[in-house]
Amino acid sequence: MKKSLLAILLISFSFINAQTPCAGGTAGPYSCDGYDLQSAISLAQMNATAGNDSWGWTDPSNGDEYALIGLNNGTAFIDITNPTTPIYLGKLPTHTSSSTWRDIKVYNNHAFVVSEANNHGMQVFDLTRLRSVTSPPVTFSEDAHYNGFGSAHNLVINEDTGYAYGVGTGSYNGGPHFVNIQDPINPIAAGGYEVDGYSHDAQIVTYCGPDKDYSGREILIGSNEDEVIIADITDKNNPVDIATISYSNVGYSHQGWFTEDERYFILGDETDELGSGFNTRTIVFDFEDLDNPQFHFEHFGTTPAIDHNGYTRGTKYYMASYRAGLRVFDLTNIAGGSISEEGYFDSYPGSNSANFSGAWSVYPYFDSGNIVISDINRGFLLVKAATIDLTAPTANCQNITLVLDASGNATITASDVDNGSSDNSGTVYLEICNDTFTCDDLGPNDVTLEIYDDFGNKDYCTSVVTVIDALAPVLECPADLTVEYDSGSAFYTVTDFGVTAADNCTASPTITQDPAVGTELTAGIYTVTIEATDTEGNMSDCSFQLTVEGELSIQNVTLEAGLALYPNPTSDILYIASENQRINSIVVYDILGKEYLSNNQINSENTSIDLSRLSQGVYFIKINNLVIKRIIRK
Repeated sequence: MKKSLLAILLISFSFINAQTPCAGGTAGPYSCDGYDLQSAISLAQMNATAGNDSWGWTDPSNGDEYALIGLNNGTAFIDITNPTTPIYLGKLPTHTSSSTWRDIKVYNNHAFVVSEANNHGMQVFDLTRLRSVTSPPVTFSEDAHYNGFGSAHNLVINEDTGYAYGVGTGSYNGGPHFVNIQDPINPIAAGGYEVDGYSHDAQIVTYCGPDKDYSGREILIGSNEDEVIIADITDKNNPVDIATISYSNVGYSHQGWFTEDERYFILGDETDELGSGFNTRTIVFDFEDLDNPQFHFEHFGTTPAIDHNGYTRGTKYYMASYRAGLRVFDLTNIAGGSISEEGYFDSYPGSNSANFSGAWSVYPYFDSGNIVISDINRGFLLVKAATIDLTAPTANCQNITLVLDASGNATITASDVDNGSSDNSGTVYLEICNDTFTCDDLGPNDVTLEIYDDFGNKDYCTSVVTVIDALAPVLECPADLTVEYDSGSAFYTVTDFGVTAADNCTASPTITQDPAVGTELTAGIYTVTIEATDTEGNMSDCSFQLTVEGELSIQNVTLEAGLALYPNPTSDILYIASENQRINSIVVYDILGKEYLSNNQINSENTSIDLSRLSQGVYFIKINNLVIKRIIRK
């Protein structure tokens, strides 16, 4: 139906301009460099007197593209599937009164619209209705309305979480007002954040940047008039300040956007050109550490025009610069402290002065490469780079095995799961979000690798990262131990020796000992072996010597009280003297019980033995079959 109306529409809407290439520095009345004019629709033809914000929607059912244009009296919807013959489908009128300010975002095939008009609230419009417009232009009605706030300067949506955030409202001191829009036509108030005051604009992401402390958290970057604030708003009931940062020659911190890798934040100050008199200034911050953001550098443009809204895609930054129109910057050397203007399309011919007229916003996210310019004075313009790469890269993943360290952690990089991803340009950029693993992740984990090229064309693949724990527990065995028979018994009963083990993943490894607890031992020397096993089956062991001595009778006590062995340690002769009893017999054996020397015909208070033929080590000597002493051959 849409295509059958094309001939009628082309006649009826003669105000639509056909494609005008950029040649010799101009495209019709507009100056340009590297960007062609695809088409335009004037404010008059949309029955409005001023334009403002813009956004876009791609129909997931067929890939058709639509521009959403903010007007002083409503929101216009334009089918740009055929970019040189766009179709103005109609307008959603403002909820209350006209206003200079209107902002639009999209989630789950619905447009959400706010305005600074009194009591405007948030309009919700089902964009799938645009598929069936047969007699454009039509006047649309909203599908739902949220009145939890009245006016709002701007609207931010995190499509990952399904939350909208009105900023610059009359609630929460102008800070973000949380709205759950997971069911788009049933928006629900979800609190707000007012600690850092009025937010003029913001970006909110499910964080996937270099600061691993905040991976997967919902992070707000607010442009708050005289500073930039960073907050963790994951818990809607308990938003947490992370950091703030300001900069020199502050005029009005207006709006900013992350680079694709969420390392750098690019900010536009709306009044610094007026207040300080320099050319268009773009400020770049390094957000590698969200707790400690740093000023990186500032870039000055070629005109004195005021910068307004800007967005990144791939390695390019698309900026609406009021009277200087669309300005496009190459970000490939942003880490090195510089960006460069690579092209432009000036939607406000004749002047690049620092005034509040011309390009309000741009939308550069259509797969077709077409870029929307919403102009305060001229309405809707659609442009496209004269030289552009629309071919998506090819993502290629590999599965890997990852071993946890002694702390139960491990990390990977995007290159670890990449298996030769490629692009026709020869350059691809790799990103992964879930790059940190712990004991909770043992087993297979799906990791999505995102690759993109300079123009922001993307592809994805999935790697299986199998996380394993290959480390055995660490045991702490006791020193060698000498024990006596149980009281009134002819043996010693083995107890739990209280050996502990530490493991990277298992809080309490399984510990066994041999001889087992409860084993009854007679006098002698035993080797006790302890084993520790974690839940993954990793095992370690240790051992110590247990010497069991019989219960000391009065005779034992008398003999031991008068004994002297010297020198101990010794390298050769060991002397033995007994004051209370005569020495009748001696036996020398090692810690394993092997006998080395024996003499049972002594019958003297003093004797000696030659140990020089024994290897160095620990030995035991039993005297009169009553007393056991440890001796050392050095």
